[in-house]
Amino acid sequence: MKILFNIFLILSFVFIKAQQKEFWLVDVQTNKKISVKDSVAAVKFLDSLSQNNFYLTELKNVIKTENKTEIFFDKGKNFNEAQVTISDKILKESTQEKTFFTKNLDSLKKEISENYRNQGYSFNRVKSKFLGMKDGIPQVQISIIPGNQRKIDSFVFRGYEKLPNRFVKNLEKEFKGKVYDDQNLVRINKSLQNHPFLLLDKPPQTLFTKDSTQIFLFTQKKKSNTFDGIIGFGNDKTDKFTFNGSINVNFRNMFNSFESINIYWQRNPDRGQTFDLKTDIPYLFGSNVGTKINVNIFRQDSTFANVKLIPAFYIHLNNRQKIGVRGTFETSTVMDSLYVGGKDFNKKGIGAFYEFNEPSEIELFLYRTRIRAEVDYFSTNYSKENVNVSQNNFYLLGERNFHIKDNHYLNLKGETALINSKNEFASNELLRFGGWNSLRGFNENSLYADFYYYGNAEYRYVIGNQAFFDVFGQYAQLNNKTLSLKPKFYSFGLGFNFFLPIGLMSFQISNGNEFGNPLKFSDTKIHWGIMSRF
Repeated sequence: MKILFNIFLILSFVFIKAQQKEFWLVDVQTNKKISVKDSVAAVKFLDSLSQNNFYLTELKNVIKTENKTEIFFDKGKNFNEAQVTISDKILKESTQEKTFFTKNLDSLKKEISENYRNQGYSFNRVKSKFLGMKDGIPQVQISIIPGNQRKIDSFVFRGYEKLPNRFVKNLEKEFKGKVYDDQNLVRINKSLQNHPFLLLDKPPQTLFTKDSTQIFLFTQKKKSNTFDGIIGFGNDKTDKFTFNGSINVNFRNMFNSFESINIYWQRNPDRGQTFDLKTDIPYLFGSNVGTKINVNIFRQDSTFANVKLIPAFYIHLNNRQKIGVRGTFETSTVMDSLYVGGKDFNKKGIGAFYEFNEPSEIELFLYRTRIRAEVDYFSTNYSKENVNVSQNNFYLLGERNFHIKDNHYLNLKGETALINSKNEFASNELLRFGGWNSLRGFNENSLYADFYYYGNAEYRYVIGNQAFFDVFGQYAQLNNKTLSLKPKFYSFGLGFNFFLPIGLMSFQISNGNEFGNPLKFSDTKIHWGIMSRF
């Protein structure tokens, strides 16, 4: 009633004189003057004080002259500063003393509510009770009504709903029964962010009912089929300028089971050709077991040809990790009788592998983190010599994109492989590397070794979500026991990647050589490629 009386008193002076022009509000505690345009604005200001914890605001006086009105007010005590006593229930979840002084009661209540919300009590209520004044300080008691704890009960998909049942069950296994809080919502969103087959239209939404908490996911089927073509320009071993390149076609999720079929063909400047066919079915018979079948054919002009079949089975540890076993069956035939370094052989082996793929928030980058580890045991028969030997193969790949700041990123990548045996290796069974996807200053598959490693550091400057520049440097070393070689290599270059209506276009210039040899401009490699989704 006192506030209403004060408001009425102010309004009673509004229309006394038409020539009134100035309105001033005067704080009697500080003598601070505030100018307002009219009496309505004055009322709004005084009302706002009561909404900002000055609950006992009083109108002290109104002095009116011919052209000016001064309104004197006393804010009273700021009730946001108080001596607080918290309940025993809150005390168990807090590091505070039971009784303490706070300068921001509203912030304290918000903090308590947030703490309970992070424990799944989404509809908690923090109550404050005024106990009176003591030594001019408000005494307040705070208690809480937590309500029912909320946990994630189920997921509901809207939009693209033809998802593999096992994929949905894996998502439920990871999050169902977990406390409903902002942290788990972020984890759900991240687990589906930049998924190879799904797009999220918007962040996860929640439907609360009396007995359940449902997470709604609004998904679209991603255009995941890709065509990737790369054209390369460079010199072969005889310094003759040649064209080379590769074609990579992926058919993915055509049957809504997250399956993929990959067809890859490559021709390198030294007249070597690779054909690779891969199939991947991730959820066999609705289980967590997936299968991969890989057929690889490599032909080095008319010298030799290798044919490899690799069937594999794996288990999904979660949406990002898988571990599996595989078999390897390989045959190599030497077609040129003058190729004395090669041997006809047959290999049979068994191995294990582990994969971890973390998607990137930047669509231009394929991964944020990627790890692949492989180990294989082989029994090799050299048919002409009728000799059987055992071999061990090891492979490790790691890649990570680091966000430095703003638009600046750093990509680090390392790869190593080893084949180990007591016997000497034939040159047609050695590891092959070099080129666009490994040591970029060299021709594709031009380096042969029984052991190699290389490291890559690449600075990337991202322009919006449409393009990025990169500058890179690489270091590598290989070991070839047959030829007693342990050379060290380097490469460097720069590139530009950007989105066009037809897809992602890449352009790159690189050069490299062995340490100790002079750098040749004629060894410069130029690659141009485009990846289109359909």
